[in-house]
Order: sequence, then structure tokens, then C-alpha cells
Amino acid sequence: MRAFVITGPGRAEVQEVEPPAPLEGEVVVEVERAGVCGTDMEFYSGAMTYLHTGEARYPVRIGHEWAGIVREVGDGVDPAWLGRRVTGDTMLGCGRCARCGAGRQHLCADRYEIGIRHGRPGALAERLPVPAWALQPLPDTVDPTLGALVEPGGNALRAVRAGALEPGERLLVIGPGTIGLLAALIAAAQGVEVHLLGLTEHSLDFARSLGFPHTWTAPPPGPFDAVIDASNGPGSPALAVELVEPGRHVVFIGLSADPSPADTRRLVLKDVTAVGVLSASGGLAGTTELYASGQVDPRPLVAATVSLDEAAMVLAGKRRPEWGTAPKIHIDPRLRR
Repeated sequence: MRAFVITGPGRAEVQEVEPPAPLEGEVVVEVERAGVCGTDMEFYSGAMTYLHTGEARYPVRIGHEWAGIVREVGDGVDPAWLGRRVTGDTMLGCGRCARCGAGRQHLCADRYEIGIRHGRPGALAERLPVPAWALQPLPDTVDPTLGALVEPGGNALRAVRAGALEPGERLLVIGPGTIGLLAALIAAAQGVEVHLLGLTEHSLDFARSLGFPHTWTAPPPGPFDAVIDASNGPGSPALAVELVEPGRHVVFIGLSADPSPADTRRLVLKDVTAVGVLSASGGLAGTTELYASGQVDPRPLVAATVSLDEAAMVLAGKRRPEWGTAPKIHIDPRLRR
């Protein structure tokens, strides 16, 4: 089968590789769609932290935002999965440790991460092996584009839940990228007044096109009932603490390349709850329901769908003018250039 393989910093190619056979407890999925995110771009550039900690090494087969159809099942898997459209969890815990036993498999010290950690192959390929327990079924109303947006949407949903907001309250989202915009869409669907903070007016044009009138390029007048930092700015966490209402929640889901200092005295004196969110684990089913019901439609976030042959261009940050300013690019491994 064809698979996209990153062989080193700035080097990648589409290779012919052996297709996966399902192990016990696993299925093999025919990939209909896979999303490209900032983590994938860091693997391509060589900046990804796991490459420096030994948790990942080249060659890497990326892709952890995906949707597809179950084509094969391994021993011990219900054959009813065959032919079903699915997406799935990225984080694959060992299933034996205390964290896995408590439902926190996404924090398992020995976890694999699809397309990211410890060599687990990703979805930029025609077929993908996945443990059956990690699958999330997709109803007919969730098409491949929506299906491949369930994983980033699960991250955003967990961030919104962590904000503990009620309808009519005010949320500030720092960072109008994919996760920030998904959080904004989910919060707005719950009746929350959403404000978005970006670096430039150009970075906020797309947010305004989605119907968000409260956009800012400088810190807006607070306080806000919750603040979600979905940016990669090292100064954003401290700003989030300053702008949140005392006694409420700040949520950190963005990651900076540099340390992000925040004054814990401000957290204490404002009695603020700070929450970190890692992964979509626990948010996949809820996100699927939001998409299936039509309460949230994130499809405008996808600028284009391209083939595996064009993946390297996308990872290098190159965009065609006709794609516009929508933040997400999808890959369809079935396409040929």
C-alpha cells in the first residue's frame, strides 16, 4: 500500500509498504480522510519534542486525525465492526497500569500514540491498524471530513468542558487556529459569548467569517468567566491568568516551543483553577454527537483535501492561493495526483 513517510528533517516521500494485518484485538481501517496538524509539521521540520526525548525517531509515519471504514478484524474482535465507518483515539495505553485502570490511558507512561509516539504507524496511508477498543463509530450524518475533525474537536470539547461555563457567560479563546476555532464553535453552540484573541487582523478574518464578531489583536477588557489558551505564545498563559474572573477557570491546551512562565501568586490570590488538556480521549463520543446533530459544523475549517503526493508541500507550510485562510488541510490517501 502507499504510505507517506518522513525520513528526516525536511525529507519525506510516498513509499510502497506492506499493508497491515490485524493483530488480536485490532482492526484494519481503510483511511478515507486524515488531517494535518501542527504536531505533524513539527515532525517534518524536526522540532517535535519526542524526536529529542527518544519517544519517536525517523522514519515516522504520521497522521492521528482520521476517519475510515473497517475492512479487516483480528481475533477476538466482533465481526460486526466490518464495514463500519469509524474514527478513533490517538492515545493507546498499555491497559495494565493504574492510570489505564482509572480511565486515564492517555497518560499511560507506556502508551503508544498513533502517528506520533513509539513508532505506531499513522493515518497518512491507505490502511491503518487500530485496537478495537479505541474505535469511535461514526453515524451516517458524519461524513469523512467531519470524521477526521472528531479528534481535534475532542481536544476542543474537553477544553470547553474544563472552562465550566454557563449559557450567557463570556469566554476568551487565545489563538484562532484549528483548536481555538473548534473550541469557539462548541462554546457558541452552548450559548456562550465567545471572544477570540489573535496576533493580527488577518489571522482573525476567518474567525469573523464564521460569525464571531468579538475579535481582538490586543488584550481585551476583562474579566472573562473562562479563558482557553490555544496558542503557542509563551506569554499567553500569564495573560490568561490576568484576564480570567477570580474564582473561575483557565484552560491550557496550546504548547509553546519555549517555557511559558505564569505567576502562581496570581493563581492563588485570584483563587483560579488552572487545567491542562492533553488529547481528545474522553471527548470523542461527545464531539461525534455534536457533529451528527448539526449543533456544530466545523467543515468550513477545511481549506482543501489533497493527495499523499502533496503532503510534503502542506507540511512545509506551502498553500495554494485558492485555498483561502481556513486553517485545516486534509489528505485523502485514495487520491492520485
